[in-house]
Amino acid sequence: MKNKVIPASLNRLIALVKETFPEDAKLQTMFEQCFVNTYETTLKSQKDGTTFVITGDIPAMWFRDSAAQVRPYLMAAEEDENIAEMIEGVIRRQLQFINIDPYANAFNESANGKGHQTDQTEMLPEIWERKYEIDSLCYPIQLSYLFWKSTGRVEHFDHLFVEALKKILNVWTAEQDHENNSPYSFIRETNRYYDTLIRDGKGSKTAKTGMTWSGFRPSDDACLYGFLVPSNMFAVVVLKYAAEICDEVIKDMELKRACEQLADEINTGIEKYAAFNHPVFDSIYAYETDGLGRFNLMDDANVPSLLSIPYLGYTGFKDETYLNTRSYILSRENPYYYEGVKARGIGSPHTPGQYVWPIALSIQGMTAVSYEEKLNILKILTSTDGNTGFMHEGFHADMPEKYTREWFSWSNSMFSEFVLSLCGKVVKGSPLHLSIKIKENYTIDLFDL
Repeated sequence: MKNKVIPASLNRLIALVKETFPEDAKLQTMFEQCFVNTYETTLKSQKDGTTFVITGDIPAMWFRDSAAQVRPYLMAAEEDENIAEMIEGVIRRQLQFINIDPYANAFNESANGKGHQTDQTEMLPEIWERKYEIDSLCYPIQLSYLFWKSTGRVEHFDHLFVEALKKILNVWTAEQDHENNSPYSFIRETNRYYDTLIRDGKGSKTAKTGMTWSGFRPSDDACLYGFLVPSNMFAVVVLKYAAEICDEVIKDMELKRACEQLADEINTGIEKYAAFNHPVFDSIYAYETDGLGRFNLMDDANVPSLLSIPYLGYTGFKDETYLNTRSYILSRENPYYYEGVKARGIGSPHTPGQYVWPIALSIQGMTAVSYEEKLNILKILTSTDGNTGFMHEGFHADMPEKYTREWFSWSNSMFSEFVLSLCGKVVKGSPLHLSIKIKENYTIDLFDL
């Protein structure tokens, strides 16, 4: 798949970075490599006109990764019909997969039976893995919405979209009462506790809160407590997107009201059960809770995360509770915040201790209200690539040449979006309202939402 001809629309964005940072040769080279990585290496056109997207070093398609991998290309799709067709193909493939099984998180290119077929859950040959994660259902709605806002296209809001949206609503409603209404369970024979669910595959016990349950995090690691707060926040955002789509495009007021009602119920649950009064940081959001009084205070590098709340659109960039939460998770109080000689930032229980994730650094940069902090993050990212010119899953905070996943397109795309935001280019319809005035000295205005 390599050595594809890079479209002029992508080359114009590459040129913009070079113009914005004319004296930073390494940044220019890294951005170009990372930006075209998804286009060159992960996209596979299908006979039915859809687009299958591998994550990089794993030959399966995740909802989360595939949406995030093509997201920066929405800026090119505004003017490039071929890029727009490719992204619409990704959306249609995602919708097809949801309609096969809304509980699965990753799929095969065909019904070839590859992946984790021995897991004790309702596997199909189309499914690579069936770890249920809320965000797996959020990302296709988000991408569909942003594609509409970027291109004006609405053809993808057809019967396939409506069918998928109804399945999503059914799953999220059922999982509001996981103990009594859920058909889902998951067991994997493994010595890695984070790859399976306790209690005969049902996960830890939860109460009814209004929030919707998740078995796994966006890292594909098992949740400690079933109400994964940032993923519930993401669900609220995309349900509002869906309501707008139902109102303005599909013209289905009953479906619109169903989206709005579920968004309100989940949001009420978040505000009632997910806030924690911290003795140092005041009111913050927990990462997970069970509705029974237990809280998991941490943040994980994978998105959705607590750090990404305003990037997703749940709060403003200067929201008080978010800023309190941000202060907490970017401190040593967060068990997965690491400090080293070369970097400091958020890692994940998915990778070894002291490994900082570039995805989290990119999110930190895009959610920072200080331009000084943004440039500091940019400097960290360009100096911790392990001399490869690419982003990785995680790297050691003292020794960046020690990293996980040499080929990880999601991380490359997140870095690309961050760099483009510093050039004044953002995805239309996204919450990332940045306005950059480029003068002799860079200044930045961040519109508070």
